Amino acid sequence: MTSVWRSLADVPADLGPTVVTVGNFDGVHKGHQAVLTELVAAARARGAASVAVTFDPHPKAVHAPDHQPELITGIEDRIERIARTGVDGIVVQEYTLDFAMATPEEFVRDYLVDGLGAVAIAVGRDTRFGRGNAGDIETLRELGRQLGIGIDIVGDASDSHAGARRWSSTWVRELLDEGDLRAAAKILGTYHRLRGRVIHGLKLGRQIGFPTANLDVYAGFIPRHGVYAGWLEVVDPGGNAAAVSLVGERLPAAVSLGINYTVGTDDLRVEAYVLDHEDLDLYGARVALDLVEWRRPMLDFGGIDGLVSALHEDVAWCRSVLNA
Repeated sequence: MTSVWRSLADVPADLGPTVVTVGNFDGVHKGHQAVLTELVAAARARGAASVAVTFDPHPKAVHAPDHQPELITGIEDRIERIARTGVDGIVVQEYTLDFAMATPEEFVRDYLVDGLGAVAIAVGRDTRFGRGNAGDIETLRELGRQLGIGIDIVGDASDSHAGARRWSSTWVRELLDEGDLRAAAKILGTYHRLRGRVIHGLKLGRQIGFPTANLDVYAGFIPRHGVYAGWLEVVDPGGNAAAVSLVGERLPAAVSLGINYTVGTDDLRVEAYVLDHEDLDLYGARVALDLVEWRRPMLDFGGIDGLVSALHEDVAWCRSVLNA
């Protein structure tokens, strides 16, 4: 069971020696997983606890608040995916401008060694840390010598074939922008996930035989607009008694993500039609939406009849993709 701490003050005083890694871990893709797996192995070899330190909000959101980064995953999914690698603990450090003022030496000495009891640090080759991102691998090696702690450097991770591109969050975002959800899932090691709260919409879907759950998305990178096959899961009923029995159940869904040109809306909408659940009531519930495959872009079908015909085809395609 992985412990989650929201500050150094929450970390048990008797935790003992640790091996630590530090990163934003956006998406927790296979490259991140390689670092975290090495962290766990290095900690076990030393008889220490493995601890991953990550940040919330993302540092870019603090240093450039007018240019918020588009994160692949929200903090809930980041924590869940880090925990799956078997780490003993996760510190979700609140990132502030004051915190960012620590020099590389202060961060390693005061935060990691004195604060977390680190006897070793495991990181990827591209790690940067400390004020102005001034610290790099060579800085870390020198600090390791000064402080008497081990430094484990994990090489770039990629597919095994020659010339393979290294796994990265940038690559995942590119694939999501292209609508290549299958390729993105290979790098992430899981489906791309959106999280949102179900809200009231125009209720047009109910009138034409395709009632949808309209999501107010609060976490997850918005991929290429269009129609997707996916899985909807209720994670919190949010006071909706009708949704309680569905918590944790994965429901096959046809997902529309974008602007509905046919009915003249001009705002981004994320709607999920759960197959074979025409009377589903999820209002107020928080749900996760795992996107499996992109089918087509958002189109103007010229009227309701054309839209209904297209939706029948979309649902049939989703059944095939999801084997539902």
